Parts: sequence; structure tokens; C-alpha cells
Amino acid sequence: MAEALKNVIAQSLECPVCLNTFTDPKILSCSHTYCKTCLDNLLECHGNDQMLRCPVCRAETQVPNQDVGKLPANLALKSLIEDVTNQYQFCTSCKSEDQPQAVVYCQDCGMYLCIICHNKHSQWPNFISHEVLAISEILSGKVSVRRYRKCRKHPKEDEECFCSDCRRFACFRCVVMEHTKEGHDVIEAVVYENSHMKSIEDLKSKADKKRSCFQKYVDFIDEQKERVSNVQKQCTDDINKAYEESVRQLTEKKEILICEVKGRIEGVQNELDEMKKSTQEHITHLTTIADVVTNRTKVPLDMAALAAHDTLCQDLQEALKREDPDYKQPRQSSKKGRSVSFKKNVGMDELCLGEIVNTVAENIALPTKDSMNAMVSTPDGRMAVGCSKGGVEIFSADGQLKQTVFKDVKICGVGFLSNDRYVILDGSNNISLYTFEYTKLNVMFETLNDDGGWASLTVDGDDKIYVSYMKAKKIQVFSPAGGKVIREIPYDVGIMQITSYNNHLITRSWFTIQLVDKQGIVNFKLTELGCFTYAAVSQENTILIAKLKHDVGLVSIDEYTNELKHVQNLVTDYKIEKPKREWYYLQQYRSGEIAFCTRDRLYIFH
Repeated sequence: MAEALKNVIAQSLECPVCLNTFTDPKILSCSHTYCKTCLDNLLECHGNDQMLRCPVCRAETQVPNQDVGKLPANLALKSLIEDVTNQYQFCTSCKSEDQPQAVVYCQDCGMYLCIICHNKHSQWPNFISHEVLAISEILSGKVSVRRYRKCRKHPKEDEECFCSDCRRFACFRCVVMEHTKEGHDVIEAVVYENSHMKSIEDLKSKADKKRSCFQKYVDFIDEQKERVSNVQKQCTDDINKAYEESVRQLTEKKEILICEVKGRIEGVQNELDEMKKSTQEHITHLTTIADVVTNRTKVPLDMAALAAHDTLCQDLQEALKREDPDYKQPRQSSKKGRSVSFKKNVGMDELCLGEIVNTVAENIALPTKDSMNAMVSTPDGRMAVGCSKGGVEIFSADGQLKQTVFKDVKICGVGFLSNDRYVILDGSNNISLYTFEYTKLNVMFETLNDDGGWASLTVDGDDKIYVSYMKAKKIQVFSPAGGKVIREIPYDVGIMQITSYNNHLITRSWFTIQLVDKQGIVNFKLTELGCFTYAAVSQENTILIAKLKHDVGLVSIDEYTNELKHVQNLVTDYKIEKPKREWYYLQQYRSGEIAFCTRDRLYIFH
């Protein structure tokens, strides 16, 4: 009876959250008690709010200044723990009234043993494998005693059953008397324990995966912050260079401009910091509550511990429901920051240094100088630039050169079939097909070769290949199977560039853009005297037309309907670095950026 009482007392001294003996016990307003460390973790799990919810009864307690240490201590419980810890443990094997002090505890027998009993115990062959703990190690906290679960109502009975509806362990007698009514689901205690441990392992695995997912999101935000920081550094360097070339009187203006850049970039940085902070708080929340739930060495036994466990598991399940991070928001914020640039004043009023503007276009130097011959959007949303000196250079929407292919082929035109195969028109006006892995296919086409003069290429939605000729003044149509032409379309002028558009073709000749059907009949026409014109199909299936004042290096881009009626102006008189030769191309990325290419440079308008 005394041993059963000790077990009851020992269970009463366990915290319902960590299942260990209370350390620095604190009382909530609902009268439930927990370790101070456990309450600190619970407060952190709920975003460090000043309201703390009890895991057992879910009543809320006000935490002054978010400091759990200011909650009242359970002095009576603390004193009882000290008394139990400091009292001697007597041998439970000796039968005499004057029981000697125990020196060890046998985990398998569940008994405290004095020196004499311990010597006898160690000599029995059947007891040699038993786990024996020294009392000194138990009192120091280095090891913990594995207690046997005894029924409080029937101390001699083990609690071998578990009622899922009452959420409590019970002995067989209690099951017969209290848990046989309809609605009581009674299972073996060991079955519940196995299921409980499996659910903890599953939760820990899910928490680890979710934590990894959000950590990748934080890493991505850091990458975006670094890119934005690089823009700030570049802008600051440009401003300083312009300042050094000017007079001392520009100091005030210089500081104003730097502050403006800093203000714009810091606004973006703050957006990214808020995203990062929110995500890190969620990671901390996941980590803390997952550790509280999963880092257990015991199964909760009484109703309070079970209630606390259920609440914590529910909190973790709610945390796991949060959707995975959306990378679109930090990417958009980063893009906004990267659009900031410094525009130096050139002209009479240079004392103003310049101004901070949103970048109209990214200006990228082509690796192969004075060589661009063609440009087309790739099936995966990038931009392919064909070079007359050899190769197709592929750029991402942010202007990064991703790869160069067909380095030994002098490119005159590039297109793509619906199965992503490349269609290449070389410098001799020969057509070749390549797989998306850049393997040349054994398909021949009977083109006009050099006899047709300068040629341009496009591919329509039905995989028909169109080749226009400047000198021959005609358009040849081929099947991707190769061989002879399917038909020829005569044309009244030499065509410099050709683009497929719905059931029509867009042709370009000097200052004129024409929309013709596939029999060669001109449906609509647009002429801009004094400006070279270049056309492309937009992602909204409208027509984009670039107007180039070659002599002064100014480009404007406008949007038109399928009848060449003006819709809106997109770019006005953007200054480009004037190339040696007049040859330009216009295209649009799938993501919306407009690409304008000269013989030497690629401009990407956002």
C-alpha cells in the first residue's frame, strides 16, 4: 500500500507537458501547474502573446510583460518535491520492520534494494540481465526510474487497458465497472502506446519536412535581398562617380540622391524582411511545438497529461496546415527594387547630377559583337538570339546568358516546331532541323539558297515553315517533313523580316509593316516615314511595333490591334547605343518583358 501511495505521489509531481518532475513550478489562473520552461515554450508557440492558454482546460492566463517568471510559484508543490527528493528510500525487499536504506533500484523488478538484497539479487542467474540503477544517480537526475502503471482505485492491479473515449488508462476491474457502457472504446494499453508513439514519429517527420520547406523560402528571400542590395550598391557607385566629376557645390544634391535610392531600396528590403520575419516565426513556431510534442521519453498517463498532449498535437496539426510559401511575392518585391537606377544628367544642367528613376530597360551586351541576325522566344520562355558569326545565345527574362548552342552554324533565322525542335536557317539559306537536345536530324529542304538573296524565317501554329526572300520577292512554305516547297507566295517588295500571326503573316520592309494572309493578299498596312519599323506578336495576341530613329538612336514601342489600329504607347524615345549597322529585332518574353535587340546589345523592357 505504501509503494502504491508513492507511485501516486510521484505521478502527481510530474508536469503534464514534459512528463518529468516539476522544475520551478508556476500556477496559472485556472490553478493548473506547469514547469516554467514548459510555459516559456508554450508562450513562444503562440507568438509571444501576453495571453497563455492552459493545455489541460484551455483557460487563458494573462502573462505580465510576456515574462512567465512573474507568474505565482507553486510553493507547496515545490516544497513537496524537495522533501520527496531529499528523503531516504528504504529497501522494499526486506521483510523486517527496521528496513535498511536502499542503494539501488531494479527497473525490471520495480524494487528498491539494500546492499545485502542487491548482492543476492545480482547472484540469481535470472536477474543478471536486469537493469539496476544507483540511488545516487537517480537523485542527481542523471537517470530516471521507469514506474509501473498501477490503478489508483485498485493499487494491486496494473492499468493494462486504455479507454479512447475517456482518454484514460484503467485496470481490468475498472473497465468492467466503468467502461462497458455503449460508446466506450477500450483497447490494450500497449496498443495505444504503440499507436501514440507512431503518431509522434509521423508528426515529427511532417514537421521536419515543413520546416525544411520554409527554410528554403527564407534562403530564397536572402538571395532576393542580396540581388536588391547589389542594385543599391551599383546605384550608389554611379552617383558617386557623377559627383566626383562635378563640383563641390553638388554635395547636398548627392546626399539627397543617395537617400532617395536608400529609401526606395529600404522599402523593398523592409517588405522582404517582413516576409522573412513572418516565415522565421512560423519555423520557430513549428520547431518549438514539434519539440514539445515529439521530444518525449514517456507516454502521458493521467487525464491532465493526456489533455495537454492532445492540445499540443492539435496545435501542431494546425501549424502544419499552413500552405507552403509562395515565391511570387518576394520575387515581385525584388523586381521592384532592381528596377531602381540612377540617370545622369547630360546637357546644360549637369550641376543637378541626375535623378533616381525606375529602369526602363536592362541593357545587355551581346557576347558576339556586331552579329545578331535573328531573335525568337523559346518554348520554355527564354529568348534565343541568332548570330551570323555562329551560334544561338539564349537569355533569361532578367538578362542572364544561360547557354550558347550551334556555335559552328552561321545563323540567319531561328524558329521552333510544336514538339520543341529547332528550325535553323543558316547563312546560305539552308534549313536544318535539330532536336531540343541539339542533335541534327536527317531532313533536307529545297530552298532557293543564295539565289534568293537575304532570307528570313518563321514557323506558324501548324508547324509550317515560311522563308521570305529579299531579292526573289517571294515566300516559300515548307512542311517539317522537308523536301520541296508546298507552295510559293509572290510578294511585291523584298521582305526583310517575317513573323507568323494567327492565320496571317506580318512582314517588314524598311519603313512599312504589312499584315497579309497566307495567299499573299495585304489586309492591313502601316508606314512610318523616317522610322525603321519592326513587329512582334505580344502575349495578349496583339501586335507590338518598334519605331527606330536610327540616326539619333531612339526607339519607341507601341501596341496595335490585329487591324494595325493603335492601342497604347509602351516605350517613348528610349535612348540606345547606336550600332554600326541598321539591323534590329523585336520580341516579347512569355513573362511579359519586351526584348529589343541591336547588332550588339539586348534591351529588356519591363
